[in-house]
Amino acid sequence: REHAALAPMFLGVKAVIVKSFARIHKANLINYGILPLTFINPADYDNIEQGDMLEFSGLHAILEDGSKENTVNIEIINKTKGQKYTLKLEASVEDRITLKKGGKIGKA
Repeated sequence: REHAALAPMFLGVKAVIVKSFARIHKANLINYGILPLTFINPADYDNIEQGDMLEFSGLHAILEDGSKENTVNIEIINKTKGQKYTLKLEASVEDRITLKKGGKIGKA
């Protein structure tokens, strides 16, 4: 099961955006320092195509936020299509610290 997070980590993936996560997969992504993000509106998934350029803003501030809230909304912009999407990061304060540090598991 770890390979679902291990392979993206070695490919340099920084975030995974999906409609939903299995609990263990989300935990593995966090352990490897990959942001596990889900669409607030699952229909937005179908509006993104391979090659679209997505822009995130304010991620460092979100990861540094000491708020006890476990769900944080993140807005991204599809620069290719000029569309905005709202995503959510469901992560505890500890998980956000882990993500900020790049994960718990060493890099090659």
